[in-house]
Amino acid sequence: MTERDLSLTSGCIVVIAAFDDVPEHTFRVEEVFEDCVTGIALTGPLAGEYGEPDLSLILQVLPST
Repeated sequence: MTERDLSLTSGCIVVIAAFDDVPEHTFRVEEVFEDCVTGIALTGPLAGEYGEPDLSLILQVLPST
């Protein structure tokens, strides 16, 4: 998927696919780049940690509330 496919913006919440020993989790996007996003994991064992997941790991953008 690409940024255009996902409509990614700063502040949106996305679902990140499971990888290695890390389960699927939610993530708040801070910045969007051509191949990845930056931000903070909200759930799971990495909650509160900064990360830079590849766009290919984003399963969906959650609706804002």
